[in-house]
Amino acid sequence: MLTDKFGRPMRDLRISVTDRCNFRCPYCMPAEIYGEAYEFLPREDILTFEELTRLVGIFAELGIAKLRITGGEPLLRNDLPQLLKMLTDISGIDDLTLTTNGYLLSQFAQQLKDGGLDRITVSLDSLDDEVFKTMNGRGFTTQRVLEAIQTAADVGLSPIKINCVVQKGVNDHTIVDLARHFKGTGHIVRYIEYMDVGNRNGWRSEHVVSADEIISRIDAEMPLEAIERNYQGEVANRYRYKDGSGEIGLIASVTKPFCGDCTRVRLSTDGKIFTCLFASEGTSLMDPIRAGATDDDLRELITDIWSVRTDRYSEERAASPNEPGAPRKIEMYQIGG
Repeated sequence: MLTDKFGRPMRDLRISVTDRCNFRCPYCMPAEIYGEAYEFLPREDILTFEELTRLVGIFAELGIAKLRITGGEPLLRNDLPQLLKMLTDISGIDDLTLTTNGYLLSQFAQQLKDGGLDRITVSLDSLDDEVFKTMNGRGFTTQRVLEAIQTAADVGLSPIKINCVVQKGVNDHTIVDLARHFKGTGHIVRYIEYMDVGNRNGWRSEHVVSADEIISRIDAEMPLEAIERNYQGEVANRYRYKDGSGEIGLIASVTKPFCGDCTRVRLSTDGKIFTCLFASEGTSLMDPIRAGATDDDLRELITDIWSVRTDRYSEERAASPNEPGAPRKIEMYQIGG
């Protein structure tokens, strides 16, 4: 088993298949920076499906069993279902999922399922249309996303997880309504503490609503109890409704860091490997591939990178709260959150 300096195995691979997105969420791609004139990566600087499949095969040999397709917005990548079919043929991969903002999901849900996708995660930060319009940066309402969630359920992309990034003074007054809406549906709402990902979202620690506060608010109206995690390395703390009508999750990277169990590695759109969501730099796998590297060469490179990994950013932030002025980090849309 390939492990890092802290004994953490490499089990989960997140692949960003595009840096483009049709939303402009302020905490990820603020519209004032990523305007119409912003230049995203040209096609030749993005890993091809064949290159991705080759790399995933090598990662699988080194212990990767879970794949998550991300972006940007992954459904903007042309012929994505074809990539899924290629990935499902790789031995050792037992879970293939995707994170999307849901805007294009209805038209692709059946193709994704037919391509081999097991389940799906949809980002939905509020049910309040005015709040949602602000948070997606495009003025879109929730209707299309809610319809897409139902379509995904109808074709069997389940269990469906609903991700909500909680920001104090922005959408925290709507978190109970979101929980209530999906309670009893079989879908799992996961609340994510607002994190200092990237360099451009203006993060301050006072903008964070803690996981404990989120749980307290929901529990006051719909009683909850803590339950065990599904597996080592799961990032969400799980809670179920005491009446048996479902569960929610809390991803508390700020107030309850989980670096000690982190098994995630990330592959950016331009083919760089990152060993932490908050990393400053990655190592290119695209360059050696296109220079003629063998599978053994790539396997050795990946092994060398992971085996010396010491990342524990969130724990370090908790020990010494990180405010603006910290080292530059990779942007979230480039490695998929």
